[in-house]
Amino acid sequence: LQYIAHSARLRGVPEENMTVTEDFSRVENTYQMEAEVCIIFSDFGKMQNVCNLLIEKLGTSVTINPPHFYHTPEAIDTLRRQVCVTAVGNMRRKAQEVCRLLGQALGKPLLIKEEETKEWGGHIDSHLSHSADSQTLQERIQNATAYASCRVFAVFEIKGKENRRKQLL
Repeated sequence: LQYIAHSARLRGVPEENMTVTEDFSRVENTYQMEAEVCIIFSDFGKMQNVCNLLIEKLGTSVTINPPHFYHTPEAIDTLRRQVCVTAVGNMRRKAQEVCRLLGQALGKPLLIKEEETKEWGGHIDSHLSHSADSQTLQERIQNATAYASCRVFAVFEIKGKENRRKQLL
């Protein structure tokens, strides 16, 4: 158990992301211990590295259960913000292209409003038709993947090219 926890710590897993549960029982004249180490990973690559190392070093004495994927509220909030910021950036680039085409210059934003935000998960229908144990790792990742879209409305100031030249002089 110490080796498992130590291996995870060496690969960047914080102590607070590990939980060790031990269960002792007596079977006839012997004592039996079963232990479970639960580790929360925020990096899929780290998870694979730790699991591969444990299987390589501990062999059949360790059983690694399939991962359970989920998103923290903070991760979902970050996704929402990134989607909105990206939508505003896309809107600005499109407005700049239109202004260039018309011989105008894009000014500062006068109004930016988030009109609609949508969030959805992976393929819900395939998730319902198969139990988690029968899904491949790729299917489980796909089912746990969160998606978001955002529609924004923006009004930008438009400057004539001649006004811009006068300001530069």
